[in-house]
Amino acid sequence: PRLGPVISRVGTTRLIALGLGSAAAGYALFLPIGIDSPYWIAVLPTMLLTGLGFALAYGPLNIAATNGIAPHEQGLAGGLLNTSFQFGGALALAVVTAVNTAYTDPAGGAEGLLDGFKPAILVSLVVALLGAAAVGLRVRLRPVRELERAA
Repeated sequence: PRLGPVISRVGTTRLIALGLGSAAAGYALFLPIGIDSPYWIAVLPTMLLTGLGFALAYGPLNIAATNGIAPHEQGLAGGLLNTSFQFGGALALAVVTAVNTAYTDPAGGAEGLLDGFKPAILVSLVVALLGAAAVGLRVRLRPVRELERAA
């Protein structure tokens, strides 16, 4: 609810890109985790950055998905958006789990388990970076298209 004024000032696209960038930064900070890494250095920054990223991105994503939709089609747009979130989350979870399983060494103990986590986190990082890049590219292309229309 407190994002409304921020969205009015900054816009949905920039907040989505910032949110996905924050999530990517959180995932990147989690990559060097080790067996003896302390929580407040290894885990807490990741949780804070990804939580902030999701908070910044999801509200504006909902607004962007339903903006400009006729009032009688708002329910359909909201349903498609929520279905996309659910399907995308399930698909990403399946891919990350498959990568984790492929790289985990069951006989390696804690270190073998960690060997599976790092490539799985890398998948999440790449997806967040691709999302941020796609949204960032859209921010840069919009003024060019508006100039082309004006010409």
